[in-house]
Amino acid sequence: MKAKWIAAAAAAATVLLQLSAVSPARAATVCNRYCDGRDPALSPGDRVATSAILYGRTFKAHVDDADAMIWATVEGGQPGDEVWLDRSFDGGRTWQGGSRLGDTTVPAGATGRRTTMFNVDDWGTRGVGVLRACGKAGDRPELTCAGWTRSNWNAWDRRTAAATALMMRFDQGTGLFDTNGWWTGANALTALIDNSRISGMHSYDYAIAATYDKQINSRQGQFRNEYLDDTGWWGLAWVAAYDRTGDSRYLNTARADADHMFGYWDTRCGGGIYWRTDRTVKNAISNSLYIQLNAALSLRIGGDSVYRGRAQAGWSWFQSTGMINSSNLVNDGVNLGTCRNNGDVTWTYNQGVLINALVQLNRLTGDTNALTVARRVGDAATTSTYLNSGGILREPNEPDQCSGDGVSFKGAFVRGLGVLNAAVGRPYDAYLRRQADSAYAKDRTGFDAYGSHWAGPYAGTNHSCQHSALDLMNAAP
Repeated sequence: MKAKWIAAAAAAATVLLQLSAVSPARAATVCNRYCDGRDPALSPGDRVATSAILYGRTFKAHVDDADAMIWATVEGGQPGDEVWLDRSFDGGRTWQGGSRLGDTTVPAGATGRRTTMFNVDDWGTRGVGVLRACGKAGDRPELTCAGWTRSNWNAWDRRTAAATALMMRFDQGTGLFDTNGWWTGANALTALIDNSRISGMHSYDYAIAATYDKQINSRQGQFRNEYLDDTGWWGLAWVAAYDRTGDSRYLNTARADADHMFGYWDTRCGGGIYWRTDRTVKNAISNSLYIQLNAALSLRIGGDSVYRGRAQAGWSWFQSTGMINSSNLVNDGVNLGTCRNNGDVTWTYNQGVLINALVQLNRLTGDTNALTVARRVGDAATTSTYLNSGGILREPNEPDQCSGDGVSFKGAFVRGLGVLNAAVGRPYDAYLRRQADSAYAKDRTGFDAYGSHWAGPYAGTNHSCQHSALDLMNAAP
């Protein structure tokens, strides 16, 4: 099955290009355990990861997992055929300065050739890389490239491989991901911190301080802005950062975020916070985050009664609105005209964040009803045919491409479900394993980048799709 998948992925990744389209730039030599240019004969292992065929020539990427290096070969060729590697530090989106590495030509009298070995990552600059084997027939203008691949360094299982693919999308200049996604960046950072805790891999812990230091004064400062749910996501990210590092500045920022959210609690419809500072919408996501963040803070602040009270008041109000419908699923928000459930979409993240909030509230107060309701919502969400087409979770209106806010929602759902699963004896193991197995088999690239459809097919990635898959791998047994 694995070989079949690799062959299919390689075929899908193989593209024909005109040689004139390639404009090689001089690559900087990378030195980790060894420097670029090492002889493949010295490799202790040889794993063929991807391959491509062009005019009867086979171009292969060979991986030395022990040394985190890769080389390329051409087989079945003729004198004059070329083979080389491309190296990218942003998940294969660009490879400026990393093209045509080790470019070499099949000599007279031979049918094959190999490049020297090149490092996958650049440990000195925290560059997280992928490489691909490329080549061309000597008598033809077209060239081909196999799929991007990497070693298993920082990628020894599903969880760590998904985390490493996410870090390929981390912008060290901004401390955010991809196109500087704001609240989705908070979720990506939370998924990375969870992965560090679960897997024991600390290689990317630097992202915590990098994000904080570069963004602490942006927007309204302390990760606050006009969207109260955005503020809640960041507050929870900094609670996770505090747990991981013990650095009190992260907890202080989480408190500032919770206080900012509380500033938009009022008595309209009996309570609740607004979605935005313009005070026009009260919805499930902002209030679930409010409950979760306040409960999490109270659990970490000795002698607290303020955040505890806010969490309890938030849950009392939430129950009174009827946002949990008769099917035990959470609708989108409250109709401010009727002060009741607006009947809008049951987005997956509304289920997962409320579940997480209720687990935290139970830990804080011992409220058994909170845990009972969390189980009802968890059971309803995991058995809903509307949310689980063919048994695999699918966001309502899920796009084919990784774009928009919605592709982050499933990550928040499985994160919350995983927390509930651990708290109540793991009744959701089979469900989470089924999701993870499907995504791993049908919705990823050769270097564990994931798309939006966990049931497949893979149709591109971004940091939101990737953190959702990482949340899934973190939660799955």
